[in-house]
Amino acid sequence: MQGYLRSDGRKGIRNVVVIAYLVECAHHVAKTIVSQVNDPDVQLIGFPGCYPNDYALQMMKRLCTHPNVGGVVLVSLGCEGFNREDLEKTIKESGRPVETLVIQKTGGTTSTIKQGVIHAKTILAATQQVKAVNMRISELVIGTICGGSDGTSGISANPAVGVCFDKLIEQDATCIFEETGELIGCEHIMKKRAETPELGHKLLECVEKAEKYYTKMGYGSFAPGNAEGGLTTQEEKSMGAYAKSGASLISGIIIPGEIPSKKGLFLMDVVPDGEPTFGFPNISDNAEIVEMIASGCHLTLFTTGRGSVVGSAISPVIKICANPYTYHNLSDDMDVNAGTVIDGTKSVEEVGQEIFELVVEVAQGKESKSEALGHKEFILTYKHFDSNQSDNTNIEFSPVCGA
Repeated sequence: MQGYLRSDGRKGIRNVVVIAYLVECAHHVAKTIVSQVNDPDVQLIGFPGCYPNDYALQMMKRLCTHPNVGGVVLVSLGCEGFNREDLEKTIKESGRPVETLVIQKTGGTTSTIKQGVIHAKTILAATQQVKAVNMRISELVIGTICGGSDGTSGISANPAVGVCFDKLIEQDATCIFEETGELIGCEHIMKKRAETPELGHKLLECVEKAEKYYTKMGYGSFAPGNAEGGLTTQEEKSMGAYAKSGASLISGIIIPGEIPSKKGLFLMDVVPDGEPTFGFPNISDNAEIVEMIASGCHLTLFTTGRGSVVGSAISPVIKICANPYTYHNLSDDMDVNAGTVIDGTKSVEEVGQEIFELVVEVAQGKESKSEALGHKEFILTYKHFDSNQSDNTNIEFSPVCGA
């Protein structure tokens, strides 16, 4: 494979420029800049909130310095609480070109869009001069989520992704699965796979925290579509979701925006700490994808039984369809038909190998279905994690992850 070498030692499989709005008031201007540049490698991300949030700032830092990102244009209204100076400083220190536009200082909508288009095209031209270098599978970070699960998910797509994860880890790649709210009932099984007894205890605590959080919210991670698709309990859904993690030892727990400090398999704890403050842990599947990307994922494996059409900015999404009927109905949006396990034409192992091979192809530049269709969804909301949740939340990148 080949990738784009960044100053921190990591390599990207894409080379995009992001236009990032720092408050909802700047969303239209940033979106119009992207539209007028009209290049698939210029993409929109942003945070809508007006008052500051440490989680959002940390996430934006990680996203704007992701190995798939070559340069950034920040778009601010000017009076929001987001610390644009800190974000710009982080991007500059990463060696990426960055320009900041403050609408209240640049003459309003029309003037800011005009300047933004110029900056975006200049940065895009600079990123296109970056030469690709050799890259190994061991340098990949791959995430997985599930959305729109049904009764076939835990039989076909999810265990097939687990097979793919085991193959990736065998080749020294790093893999991340989530989420603790959809692993209730599996905590003691996970504990047995922990690298250390201490980690096993922390895995139990993570799931217990999720269970308490959802209980207080009054609604678990079980949607009407799950029931319509044949799932009967949260535990049944959890067993299917858990299958995505494969059979490798679990190396650690991370929170969103935290880059794994070593190789291996990691659980992402997406459930906020403390009492519910901002609502549900993630309001959509794309919120989880964004958290995977912020933790360094080059691409995300998205399993679904009911069907989904989303992709993502920054990192490709590969959709694996569990249900053969859903695949037939949404084949233009699905990358892998794991429904072949259900109809008996392929084994879980064979589909897992198919997913593994597609991961390598997409990492080599092949577009996933969502990329080809222009899906670049993005959402980032408020959250809170205790400062002592992890020793690695603010670490500088360690070459053990990708070099």
